[in-house]
Amino acid sequence: MRCRQCREKAVIFMPAHRLALCKDHYPPWFRKQVQRAIDRFRMLRRGERVLVAVSGGKDSGALWHALHHLGYETEGLYMHLGIRVEGYSDQSYEAVRRLAEQLNRPLHVVDFREELGMGIDEVRGVTNRPPCSACGLSKRYHMNQAARRLGFSVIATGHNLDDEAVTLLNNVLAWNTEFMVRQAPVLPEEEGFVRKVKPLIFLEEKQTTVYALVEGVPFERDECPFSVGSTNLVLKDVLYRLEAHSPGTKRRFVEGFFHWREQWLAEALRTKPDLRACTVCGYPTTGEVCAYCRLREQIQRRRTVHAVSHPAG
Repeated sequence: MRCRQCREKAVIFMPAHRLALCKDHYPPWFRKQVQRAIDRFRMLRRGERVLVAVSGGKDSGALWHALHHLGYETEGLYMHLGIRVEGYSDQSYEAVRRLAEQLNRPLHVVDFREELGMGIDEVRGVTNRPPCSACGLSKRYHMNQAARRLGFSVIATGHNLDDEAVTLLNNVLAWNTEFMVRQAPVLPEEEGFVRKVKPLIFLEEKQTTVYALVEGVPFERDECPFSVGSTNLVLKDVLYRLEAHSPGTKRRFVEGFFHWREQWLAEALRTKPDLRACTVCGYPTTGEVCAYCRLREQIQRRRTVHAVSHPAG
């Protein structure tokens, strides 16, 4: 297949766009889509410092690279989850470190072993939370805390179209309307939370992968060891099949949701829960103590009990 613009060999064909592009013309097209999403949803302002949450994967790496080349003032934030299985966290950190060096931009690191006293892969042994649940809770907490501590008003994450479609389908199947209302390209700053934006909202996983490969973005190619067998992978395969049968399905699904979300949002705002400051850390929460502090307290309590029951020596 040949590039539409220059007739050279194409590196990607995008059925939903009926477009094939070569290695020279694809990266500018990709960055243009990122800028279009930013402009459409008013995600970022020129001159604004942007904290990019990078995991070591292809999506967040492609996002940081694209934002940098679009002229945004970016810095990276890496959550070292402390997952020792197959050396996953250390390998992911190495990919992020090399990207920060390539872009010549600062990289900030939050180490979960320092914050929680253990890695995410050990949490299940001392709490009832599965690793993925503890991981999501902890990452959301520390992303917000780090952004505030470092003086950023906005965090950019690498959620792509596939991620958004899978999340939406998962919530629709369970009718989790509370979660559906909170799914958006932009979550505005409010009551202790910094603004969160998703500039890759309309770019597919395949497109971010090709961009990363063509542009030489370092990324960890192995998936998180805890993602094996997850429902999200099953739903992603379902959506992949639908997209292959009818190109543009994922985009129409997500776009349609954003259209109707405004009506749900108006209703949700009328019943919006009151937030207060966590009595332990000050994080916004609906109760006296936030879910993260409860998790950390549970870990510390179990570790203390274990130490008393199994004294050293």
